[in-house]
Amino acid sequence: MLKDMLNNIQKKSLKERFLLVLGILFFLIYLVLGLMIMFWEKLPLDMEPKYRYAFGGLLIVYSGIRFLRLINSKE
Repeated sequence: MLKDMLNNIQKKSLKERFLLVLGILFFLIYLVLGLMIMFWEKLPLDMEPKYRYAFGGLLIVYSGIRFLRLINSKE
């Protein structure tokens, strides 16, 4: 499976590879932002802790959805 994914990446054009890297970058940005909102106490957000955890969890779920869409794209 990993060989197939690497083969698929090598077949992509330069534009498609750039978009793949951009997709991975935004996946990481959303994941880190969600974790920061949840666990960084000194972050200047005026929210109750339950809303911080809910918003951070939502961002982490969204990053997971983006990652799954990125992995499943066969174009």
